[in-house]
Amino acid sequence: MPDLTTVLEATGALAGAGGLGYAKARAPRVYWSLVGLPVTWGRFTVTYGTTMDVCGLTVRPSGLRAFMVRNVARREVQPVPPKVRRVRGTSTGLRVSLRLPAGLEPTDVAAASERLRHAWGVHSVNVVESKPGVVELRMTGYDVLKRVRMPRRFKARSMVVPVALRDDGTAFVRDYRKVPHALTLGANQSGKSMYQRNLIAGLAKLPVGLVGIDCKRGVEQRPYAPRLSALATTPEMASELLNVLVAEMESRFDLLSAHGVSDLWALPEKVRPVPLVVLVDEVAELFLTAAKKDEERRDRMVMQMVRLGQMARAIGIYLEICGQRFGSELGKGATMLRAQLTGRVIHRVNDKQTAEMGLGDVAPEAVFAVTTIAPDRPGVAVAGDSSGGWSRIRTPETSPAEAAAVCREYSHLTPDLPALAPFRPAVSAEPTTDDAPSLIKPRPVTD
Repeated sequence: MPDLTTVLEATGALAGAGGLGYAKARAPRVYWSLVGLPVTWGRFTVTYGTTMDVCGLTVRPSGLRAFMVRNVARREVQPVPPKVRRVRGTSTGLRVSLRLPAGLEPTDVAAASERLRHAWGVHSVNVVESKPGVVELRMTGYDVLKRVRMPRRFKARSMVVPVALRDDGTAFVRDYRKVPHALTLGANQSGKSMYQRNLIAGLAKLPVGLVGIDCKRGVEQRPYAPRLSALATTPEMASELLNVLVAEMESRFDLLSAHGVSDLWALPEKVRPVPLVVLVDEVAELFLTAAKKDEERRDRMVMQMVRLGQMARAIGIYLEICGQRFGSELGKGATMLRAQLTGRVIHRVNDKQTAEMGLGDVAPEAVFAVTTIAPDRPGVAVAGDSSGGWSRIRTPETSPAEAAAVCREYSHLTPDLPALAPFRPAVSAEPTTDDAPSLIKPRPVTD
């Protein structure tokens, strides 16, 4: 019969195994830090040379090195893998900095990323060029997009908003000074609106003016009225608002000319106008018309938006265009406007053609990734830009009430812009518990 010590040891081992299993399913960061990181680090250290050789990421050594190995070390000359400069563990994976030898380039390592993933038993391997001749392998030990947790160490900066989480564990940000205009596409229930809510909640905390165009009678953007400098809820209002924005653009160019500079951020701070972000909820509502008499207004709106896309970056007016589809079938000027939108965020779509509309002209390799997004993972998207790079991202879940609360909290940052005053939405008082109607039916009065 086993003694008490043996029973306690077996019970402890079972409890520990059960705890690790629970942590792997419910707390993957904890499991990775305790088990996954040490195991992966050891596997990488032991198998690095052979893995690189099998994956074709080695080159012949230089003549001097070959001479020293052959005549001094008395060993056979072997191909040389990239030199490991630094290995660093994170809460989501492993970061390895490699110095590439002559004959290798970052695209060679990126092409072998899937083989490296399987060799080291990690969830994904992303290759990022940090500087010429140096790349960083960003390994993730588990699916970080399954349950999104934004990095806490991100430092907010001017016109930089963290919106989502990349599949390598870093934050995906909207940097308006680098990528001034962007297009967001996605089918119904794909997470497109949640992406917009996160973006508005982040912008609300910055000293910028927010201009909303929501031709669905404002059902999406009206809750953010305390933080909006202008809101257009019909195509007629949108046409008038775009005319005002173009006039504002022209007046700001006059200001740049008077100070002899070519960019808003080169102006002295005391005379610098506040940046404006124009948020278009459903772009198709601006293009489609029900009657022939509305076509002239549509053409004028499209022309004004194209002008803003072409020139407004320099004077601090940025476009955020959102829709379900955005192709030539919308009408004249659609593809011209799309060409001005550098940033692309494409959620789950209903057909491959829509994915090609969003990414086919900037990152063709990412089109297939869009078509494989599962319907049960709202918020997952593929982000690309004109550099050809792309990555999978997922937006953290944010309810409309939470985004509206942020807008109310930072309503004091709403700039006073006289030109947009006619379009400033009316802000109703926040309902309180005392003012809310009672849901309890009163007892009938009897004699």
